[in-house]
Amino acid sequence: MKYFSISEASAMLNIPESTIRYYEKKGLLPLIERDEAGRRLFSDDQISLLETVIRLKNTHMPISGIKQYIDWVIEGESTTRLRLEMMKKHKQAVLAEISLMTESLKGIDVKITRYTKRLQEE
Repeated sequence: MKYFSISEASAMLNIPESTIRYYEKKGLLPLIERDEAGRRLFSDDQISLLETVIRLKNTHMPISGIKQYIDWVIEGESTTRLRLEMMKKHKQAVLAEISLMTESLKGIDVKITRYTKRLQEE
């Protein structure tokens, strides 16, 4: 099995090493293996799990929610229904936020148009 160092994982996922360490400290990256020198080793499965953590964080799921999700993943197949419901609820929250952002962007565009027009008239 191929393993990646924290610097390789950081580069692959375009996030700082400190973020990976923070996620591990918060319990979002359980079962991280270490080499004889104590350095973190990331398998493909752990990289995949880290990608999921990043997606959930990027879509504003709170750390507590991500932790609950990870706990359910570790617990196994018996939590599949719980994870599905969590993802459905989170998707609805993300869609609502996208809608709000889209509406807000329209207001910003109105201001840009107004100010651009004002400057062109000078």
